[in-house]
Order: sequence, then structure tokens, then C-alpha cells
Amino acid sequence: MADCSNTKRYSRLELNEVYFWTDTIKDWKHLLKQDKYKVIILQTWRELVKRELIKVYAFVIMPNHLHVVWEMIELNGKEMPYASFNKATSHEIIKDLKANHPKVLSAFKVEDKERSFRVWQRDPMGILMDGVNKVEQKIDYIHLNPLQERWSIVKYPEDYHWSSSAFYEKGGSTFDFFTHYKDRF
Repeated sequence: MADCSNTKRYSRLELNEVYFWTDTIKDWKHLLKQDKYKVIILQTWRELVKRELIKVYAFVIMPNHLHVVWEMIELNGKEMPYASFNKATSHEIIKDLKANHPKVLSAFKVEDKERSFRVWQRDPMGILMDGVNKVEQKIDYIHLNPLQERWSIVKYPEDYHWSSSAFYEKGGSTFDFFTHYKDRF
């Protein structure tokens, strides 16, 4: 497996390039423990794939962050699809917090000119995947994330529902928006 430790990080993704991307909940709060917020993330990816704005090659949704290997295909109006993803998921999560968890909502209050609440931390991390070895290394990392000692969510990667592991390990998935990475590399 390739060592990606000296890999350049990108804060802006380019069209038609594949990236390993990490997005973290503000202040590392465990907001994504609730399945309904994971569903919002999946629905947003599904919609962006359906509109042919992105391709998703692998993902995992953890309690306070997510990792995805994906490609931006086309702008969503004037914005990059990753910005559309953050905006759409934030909007839906904040709407739910306002309606069902107003005390939790205060943890996401910010004093920004452009918004009152922030779900995702600023500057998600993107690493360009410029070869199959890097892609495979990051997909392995993604799928093993739920097994890390600090999480210990499942015993086997393919048993974690909120991941693409079963897609690669068993050949099937309940998620219908994937592209196999070998179709790209």
C-alpha cells in the first residue's frame, strides 16, 4: 500500500479529479450518532450522483466525521458539488435540530456574516488520489475506520451499515449511488 503521509492537502477540489475527503462536525461533536443525520448525508450524495455532479467511490460515516473518495464532475450552478453537499446537509440537520433538539442546536451557533449556525468545521481536508495505490490505501482506511480502537463499532468492516465496505466485500449494497473505483482507475 502507498504511503500518503507526504501527500498534498487541498482545500478546494477540482473538477474531474478524485479526492479522499474528510468532513468533520463542528468541534468534533458526535452529532452523526443519530441515523437520521446519516440518512440526510446519503440522500444528498444520491441526489448529487443522480444529477451527474459527483461520483462516489467509497465512504464511511462516523459519529463525528465522514470520509469519502469522490469526484466532482460538474458545477452545481456556480458552486462546486462539495459546497452544495455541505450546504444541503447543514440546512437539513439544522432544520431538524430546531424542530426536535433546540438545546443541541445552541452548540452549533456561530457569529459568522454568512450564517448563524455551522454544522461542518471549516476547511474540510481533501487529498488528491492520483493513482490506484492511493485510492486502495484510502478505501482500506475508510472501511477500517469503524474498527479502530477508539470506535470499536463492529467486528468486521462489512458489518458497518454506514459504509461502502459491504459493496466491495460482498458485491452488493443497500446504497445505489456507487461507482466502483476500478471503473475509474
